[in-house]
Amino acid sequence: MICGIDEAGRGPVLGPMVVAGVKVEDDLLLREIGVKDSKKLAPKRREKLAEEIKKIADYEIQIIPAEEIDVLREEMTLNVLEAKLFATIIEKLTLCSNTRSSTPNSIAKDFIVYVDAADVNEENFKRYILNELGREMNIVSEHNADETYPVVSAASILAKTTRDEEIKKIEEEIGKQIGSGYPSDQVTISFLKEWMKEHGELPPYTRRSWKTARRIVQLYKTSRIEEF
Repeated sequence: MICGIDEAGRGPVLGPMVVAGVKVEDDLLLREIGVKDSKKLAPKRREKLAEEIKKIADYEIQIIPAEEIDVLREEMTLNVLEAKLFATIIEKLTLCSNTRSSTPNSIAKDFIVYVDAADVNEENFKRYILNELGREMNIVSEHNADETYPVVSAASILAKTTRDEEIKKIEEEIGKQIGSGYPSDQVTISFLKEWMKEHGELPPYTRRSWKTARRIVQLYKTSRIEEF
């Protein structure tokens, strides 16, 4: 039994982070349907593959809102937060569907988990996850695992498509285009600045602990002072 875990939306200033895990007996079917790193797939292709993955694999998805990320960042680093989320996914997948009658320790012996390492040090990230789990487990922690292991590619596809859906929901609620949510996206930055100018505060779904958000607030305050 193998499992792959990846995230989407770690770095954005706007919107949630999504962590997804996929569990299969082996990756043969995933290879046959053509999974690959979600960043290398067109949106429509990602959506189609996400549907197919859900039919042939056990999966778990965690959506972490911006407000919750801000609160948790007061207590821990982003790497530790991500490790906690990965551990939660592992716990759920070790107990889902046909393995519900097994104990975590018995499952762990035959369970290999591949994760896309968030830390610069791959082994450190593995240790973070194991610390959260509180037991030994066969974890392979590598950078760019979504390009190497189909099961991690599948997880990246579920994470990315889910986050895209969440961004669409936010746009529908707010009634404006918000872009991808990343600081490098000028649509996102323009939206944040315009909202700040109109309302005097950052919009909902903003990660206020991010440097980009704090900088926009400071720019707004400075411009108000200069007006007087």
